[in-house]
Amino acid sequence: MKAILPLAGIAVLLLIGGSLWSSSLHSGDLDVISQNGIHWHPQLEIFVKGEKVDIPENIGIGPQYAGMPTFDTGMRMTAMHTHEDMPVIHLEFPGLVRESDITLGTFFKVWGKDIRSFGVNMMMTVNGAENTEFEHYVMRDGDIVELRFD
Repeated sequence: MKAILPLAGIAVLLLIGGSLWSSSLHSGDLDVISQNGIHWHPQLEIFVKGEKVDIPENIGIGPQYAGMPTFDTGMRMTAMHTHEDMPVIHLEFPGLVRESDITLGTFFKVWGKDIRSFGVNMMMTVNGAENTEFEHYVMRDGDIVELRFD
């Protein structure tokens, strides 16, 4: 009986400690989208004075992205990139993903463009609804983002 009491105390301490540790992982950083990666596909279209601007294929792919977060697919590729299926932006993160990793501004940084360089009076819609977060907008799977400039 005397041996059970210390073991029960240790078990209680382990349960409390594990619970506190687990809570800190979940609530400690509200910026975390996923601990285990994402594979999302938002879409982006840009219009300047009513004319559609072509977003290039292979943004985020190639040797010029050395030094940026990449994953190994046999070629240099950032976790945020484009292919030939424009207007799709590929968000393919293998591990920890933070909101700041998947903002519209981050895409423009990977592209090497300033979001505000296309003109004045920028308007943005996300899934048909007006949005004023612009470069701070955190993209989600299936989003349809439209930027319009006068």
